[in-house]
Amino acid sequence: MTLKINFCDFWPGFESNNLFLKFLEKHYTVSIATKPDYLFYSVYGNKHLKYDNCIKILYTGENLVPDFNLCDYAIGFHYLNFGDRYLRFPLYVYYQKYYREILKDKNDHKNDSFFSFDKLVNRKFCNFVYSNNVNSDPARDVFFHQLCKYRKVDSGGKHLNNIGAPVSDKLQFIKDYKFTIAFENSSVPGYTTEKLLEPILVKSLPIYYGNPLVHLDFNIDSFINVKGINDFERAIEEIILLDQNDDLYIEKLNQEKFKAENNLELWEERLLIFTDGIFNQPSARARRRSEFGFTRFHVQELMKQTELLEKAKRKLHFKARIKEIIGKYSPK
Repeated sequence: MTLKINFCDFWPGFESNNLFLKFLEKHYTVSIATKPDYLFYSVYGNKHLKYDNCIKILYTGENLVPDFNLCDYAIGFHYLNFGDRYLRFPLYVYYQKYYREILKDKNDHKNDSFFSFDKLVNRKFCNFVYSNNVNSDPARDVFFHQLCKYRKVDSGGKHLNNIGAPVSDKLQFIKDYKFTIAFENSSVPGYTTEKLLEPILVKSLPIYYGNPLVHLDFNIDSFINVKGINDFERAIEEIILLDQNDDLYIEKLNQEKFKAENNLELWEERLLIFTDGIFNQPSARARRRSEFGFTRFHVQELMKQTELLEKAKRKLHFKARIKEIIGKYSPK
């Protein structure tokens, strides 16, 4: 049987690295269809509201709780129990290339001069790379400024940039630093993104704040775990100690990163069990979301709001275009 599927409302660039499509093609016979039987969607748009006669599966890598009134099934980062309708599959697992590199045997790097003791301890101090602070926890900026009182932290992003211009390659930039401030946009149980994986990948010690349950997936002895704003003083004292003691720094840097049970094979097995539960039954039985009662009103209201928002965007775009044309042909 061929599964008719489609994807919408994912982040820019998703099409070039569609992990779910690769997974589905590995385990099932699938085809992309304009009228799918199964729709995978995310939180970066509302096109999914136009799909009704199909099974809808949400994936969120953002700190949003799935709305099970809109989807039949959901994949996210929260520790939720909701029958067969939910699977925990946090965003950091999506970065499988990073994951595999980190899990490589240490012997793979034994002849790499970059990983020598002297190279690692004689790098620059600490970096901070963020594009903006819109909707992010203000604790991140507070920590940056407090740590700068000890030594300058190089900010290579657009936000709080202090090195002249934003860097073009984040991984190449942070590779040259002993420490990386790796704060999530918010602190939510289960919410761990690529921000923790990136410094680990290039052997920079993460200064992490975010998921208060991060110890369930990662070995917290392998990074500096900041538990909140009241923990800043202790965390900075630990950073100073490691910065001034090369042996302690290398010992922490070389700790195992993941908990033993946290590996790609298990994550793929969980995902397969979840999708088998959806696909191995008639679609009428697989449907979980309600069609009637207040749910219908809820969906209709969202569709109305989306339509009004789209009209407003088109109007603004039209006005901007007219202004551009008038400015182009008006006398100078």
